Amino acid sequence: MLGQLPAITDKNVLVGSNNADDAGIYRITDDIAVVLTTDFFTPIVDDPYWFGAIAAANSLSDVWAMGGKPTVALNIAMFPSDADFFPHLKRVMQGGIDKMTEAGVSIIGGHTIKDREPKFGYTVMGLIHPDKIYDNSKAKPGDALILTKKIGTGIVSTGVKAGLCGDAVIEEFTLSMATLNKRAGEIMCEVGVSTATDITGFGLVGHLNEVLTASGCSARLHSGRVPFFDDAVRLVKENVAPGGTLSNLKMYNLLVEWSAGVPEYEKVLMNDAQTSGGLLIFVPQEKKETLILALQKENILAAHIGDVLDAPLKEEKHIIVER
Repeated sequence: MLGQLPAITDKNVLVGSNNADDAGIYRITDDIAVVLTTDFFTPIVDDPYWFGAIAAANSLSDVWAMGGKPTVALNIAMFPSDADFFPHLKRVMQGGIDKMTEAGVSIIGGHTIKDREPKFGYTVMGLIHPDKIYDNSKAKPGDALILTKKIGTGIVSTGVKAGLCGDAVIEEFTLSMATLNKRAGEIMCEVGVSTATDITGFGLVGHLNEVLTASGCSARLHSGRVPFFDDAVRLVKENVAPGGTLSNLKMYNLLVEWSAGVPEYEKVLMNDAQTSGGLLIFVPQEKKETLILALQKENILAAHIGDVLDAPLKEEKHIIVER
């Protein structure tokens, strides 16, 4: 869809839509640029408060993935005009307010329209130095791939809607989605990495592909190292998966060379459409242990799931997945 936009000629646009980056970046001065992103979606959980909190965490994540610091946000809300819904909307907005406050971000306005199905999210603006941007084109051969959250929220969400998950499962995946990527983003900037992206609707394989394509690289993943929600594994084995996940699998399967040892359920999981997933960080090998230890010290998951290869980008299959 974004391919229909006119070509960008403004030299101050440092990151546009060309490489499917997490956010756009515009230079204001030699030392200051703004990071701009927007995201909203339909309810991912039943609880209105946590829906708002997850929407906020998801919207903020793009700024941290670029190496920026989010500063202000605008509400985006669509909701039924039925007065009975207003108390729920208040809870949705409160969840978002609390999460934005936790992130140190001020909500300075927004826009609402009437809609039959609730939708909620934010436009977020952050700040970044023009010379310190983690855009999709900066992955380097030899980089280690570090993932900071479990995979499987899309599958678990489908299982929850079907009544196939208990309260403990709902709590685990809700808290995962509502957890900010703030500290993980700050740590990777402190350590100094090649680049990063956050894992959302196109899944682990899809978002990895965006970076590899922009950087002209290939990569090897080890499916056995990828952290999955236990119930996501169970549900996939029971043939429970959302349409978005299956579409990802079909679309990105052409780009992946699957080894014989990778089970079918892991192929689905690695393409699962995430909401408010973790960061996928590309870090030079000599800094890998420093990054992992720094993340673990703050109780952040730090799974080394693969590496960027020396081999150049192939025309088609440029992601190798081994068990």
